[in-house]
Amino acid sequence: MQIEFHESGNFVRQLCCSVDYSRRSSGHLQQRNNNNKAAEAGVMQCSLCRLRTHQWCFLLFNVLLFHALLFGADFVEEYLLQPTPDVYTDGTVADVREKARKLDLSGARENVSQAYPITGPDACRNSDLFLLAIVFSSPANVTQRDAVRKTWANQTLIQGFPVKVLFFLGSTQTSSAQEALVRESDCYGDMVQGHAVAHSSLRGPTERTVLAFRWVITFCPLARFVLLTKDSVFVNLPAIGGYLLGLHRHPEDLYLGRVIQKDSPDRDPNSPGYLPPVLYPDKYLPEYCDGTAYVLSQDVVRKVYVASAAVHAPVKADVFVGLCAQRAGVAPTHSARFSGDKHIRYNACCYGYLFGSAGMRSQDLETVWEDLGQKGERCSLLKTYYGLVTCKALTYLDKLFFFKSQGQA
Repeated sequence: MQIEFHESGNFVRQLCCSVDYSRRSSGHLQQRNNNNKAAEAGVMQCSLCRLRTHQWCFLLFNVLLFHALLFGADFVEEYLLQPTPDVYTDGTVADVREKARKLDLSGARENVSQAYPITGPDACRNSDLFLLAIVFSSPANVTQRDAVRKTWANQTLIQGFPVKVLFFLGSTQTSSAQEALVRESDCYGDMVQGHAVAHSSLRGPTERTVLAFRWVITFCPLARFVLLTKDSVFVNLPAIGGYLLGLHRHPEDLYLGRVIQKDSPDRDPNSPGYLPPVLYPDKYLPEYCDGTAYVLSQDVVRKVYVASAAVHAPVKADVFVGLCAQRAGVAPTHSARFSGDKHIRYNACCYGYLFGSAGMRSQDLETVWEDLGQKGERCSLLKTYYGLVTCKALTYLDKLFFFKSQGQA
């Protein structure tokens, strides 16, 4: 019995030891599993951290790429399209510039009734005029002119320097329409009418532009700068004036706007704008400023006017000015702050920075002007930058949707 007891006791002890070993083994195994899980969790967490870092890098790269695409072209254009001094040095240029320097049309004031049915001789009474804005308008656009008068043209000073806005109109078709223009001119005193002989879509605007230059030289010869634009454009006079006042060079040979380059001449013989190689043999037209809005210094107005007598190409008015500028040895200066023919989606801080936006209806002008009066002067540098990003991105989207709709049509 004793032996059996001892054997049973040994068996029990062995059994207990076995159970205890099993418990310890399972404990070690559980701890090892926990350690493995912790290690795996750490690896996953590190992988997640690395993944998030890559995501942030990818996001940052895309943001930088977006801004580079949005603004990079403007910066490159501004750098590459800076005017080159003395870019044209042939004898024709010297002759044009000398004639422009000696040009005096003061004697023509008494005999202008045929060329200018509405003369506006007292429009430039201020001999120290800093900026003269010439707004081309159709005689029928009374509502649009009224909107311009109430909005951006309702300014007489820029940082203490005098400015003047005038409407330049073409011929009317009926006597009643002419009488209405005369009454409007008598009421506001801000209109000049030039009688253009040509009425085609190409020759008419070109001839009116030359008539406008002639009028400026005759009646406003001391205006330092001349802005030419259209009544469908919102113009930021304070921004343009601030830019002109900040010029570090002497304000001569200034031909400032949104420069168009690599524009091919029309070689289609059936087109009204056909430009035969005999008149212009080059592959591309000279660089010129888009006609929606551009600025000339007074000396360039005179040079372009003198050069226009020898330029007979049937081209758009803005291309014509570019051809005359080339003949006079004047190179255009590019600024991306001019919108060109694009309508920029409205943002107060964006419009406070840009020089202008095209495609504005009368109600758009009034809405923008009222809102700018409330918000435009409170834009910080960051808000201005955000506004530029916003309105430029929306403008590109508008263009994309327009082309898409045109393709579907």
